[in-house]
Formats: sequence, C-alpha cells, structure tokens
Amino acid sequence: MKFSSDTLRLLVPVLSLAALLAGVYYLQPRAMSYTGLNLLFNLAVPIALATIAQMLIMAVNDLDLSMGTFVSFVACVAATYLNDAPLIGGLILLAAIGVYALLGVVIHLRNLPAIVVTLGMSFVWSGLAVLLLPTPGGAAPAWVRTLMTVKPPFAPMAILASILIAVVAHVIVMRSSFGVLIRAVGGNARTVERAGASVLWVRAGAYGLAAVFAVLAGVALVGLTTSADANIALRYTLLSIAGVILGGGEFIGGRVSPIGAVIGALTLALAGAFLSFLRISPDWQIGAQGAILIVVLAMRLALNRLDRRGGLQ
Repeated sequence: MKFSSDTLRLLVPVLSLAALLAGVYYLQPRAMSYTGLNLLFNLAVPIALATIAQMLIMAVNDLDLSMGTFVSFVACVAATYLNDAPLIGGLILLAAIGVYALLGVVIHLRNLPAIVVTLGMSFVWSGLAVLLLPTPGGAAPAWVRTLMTVKPPFAPMAILASILIAVVAHVIVMRSSFGVLIRAVGGNARTVERAGASVLWVRAGAYGLAAVFAVLAGVALVGLTTSADANIALRYTLLSIAGVILGGGEFIGGRVSPIGAVIGALTLALAGAFLSFLRISPDWQIGAQGAILIVVLAMRLALNRLDRRGGLQ
C-alpha cells in the first residue's frame, strides 16, 4: 500500500526535525534536558504562529511579503499601548486585523497580485512601527510575560504551545467547513462559486484569520523578548514561507499541512541552535539555513517521485 500524500507531507518535516535533534544531541548531549529544550525552542512559538498565518494566505494561492513587518508592528503595539493602555492597544490590533481582511477584499475585487500589495503594505507596517518605537524599548505586558515564561511539568512551554497551535490550526483548516472553503479557493475557485459560496468573503476571512495568528505571534514575541523594536521580526517573512514549504505546503493549489507547518517552524527554530553548535558564524547562518531547506525540499521531491513509481509501499 502506498503512502498517502498527507503522510508524505508530514514524513519529510518529521525526519528533518528528528535529524536536527539527533545532531544537537551528538554535539551537546546536555541540550536534551528540560532546560536545554526550553532554550533550543525558545522562539519557536512566535515563529510557528507566523508560519500558520502565512500558510492561511498561501492556502488561497497568495503570498504575504509583509508578514515580518506586520509582526514587528504588532510587537511595537504590544510593548507600548497594550502595556500602558490595554483598551487602546486592543482596538489598534483589532483595526489591524480588519485592515488585513480588507486587503483580501481589495486583492480579489481589483484582481491585484497579492505579492505586490503585501510588499507595499510592508512599508506601511514598517513606518507605523517606527512611529511607535523609533528606538528599541517598551515593555511586555506582565500577563504576556508570565504566560510565555511559565514552566509546565514534563515538557517546556514552547513545545506544548506548538502542539496546541498545530491542533487548533489543523481543526480550523482541515476539519472545519470554513477551512474546506479556504483550501477550495486555492485549489479551484470556480467550484466554490458553483457551490454558492462567496470567494470574496472566503479570501477576506482567510486574510483576517491570518492576521489573528500574526497578532498572536507579535504578542508572544514581546512576551519572550520583554521589549520590542521596529525590526524585531523582519526575518519572519522568509521564515514563515520556508516553514510552510518545509512542512509540506505548496505555492499553488491550496495544498497545505498545518501540523507540518508547525513542525517546519520548529525545525527552522532548531536549525539556528544547531548551526551555533557547529560554530558557524552568524553571518553565514542564514545561508546555511537556506542550504538545509534546499536539502529537505530535494528529499521531499525524491520521496514524491519514488512514491509515484511505487517504491514506497
């Protein structure tokens, strides 16, 4: 019996994460303790949330190039208004979610390329972030800091939170009727129209839901770093795209895997620590992470070809 496509999508990210964990254990066995795992996956939660946000955009055949600047903007709001004036901060974040949903409407009605619109919005979010925090500063709300630094028994907070994120995203995208519509729009929008659903509102809903996860990513990031700046999450744009692809998602066709995306995010978070253990200069680490991604994608392509030939039984 052949492996299903969903199984293959999960197989590669799971093997990649296992290989990195084995490499870390070989280089530094003490890193496999509770404290060590907590440090290794310290920033995994905001990366996982941003990856799920990007996955929702990619599920409708779009690509968000403003993810990093938006998360940075949210972080600045969380470290200023959400801390000093929670009501105003909450309203600002709700308005930001509304803007994201409106972007989905504009992109659909005007038939604009999402990559261009979101690239333009990246400058808007970046400018707003600089207005809020011209220099690094601010402070995380006490409740966010407490939530992100809690130490549950058995497993670190980052791992348990990542499992929760994967389960919630899987239920929304793969089990709910709205998730079916999102993937259908990415696969064949005409079938959605024939079924009587509005592609416009589905795309707007996907963008709005993506913004919710991105807001959570920014708030979680501030809870871990205790402060913010306008450039705190710029790398999240590429990391989120890489996490989706690494987790089995594709750029077209509404083919995504929420659980795989979270595992991909964990893999990317772990890759930085692994490269540090190899004593690779930070200047070279981004290139090395790209090389790891290329190797993993090549492995996934090889497995897909082997499965089509009947080699995976």
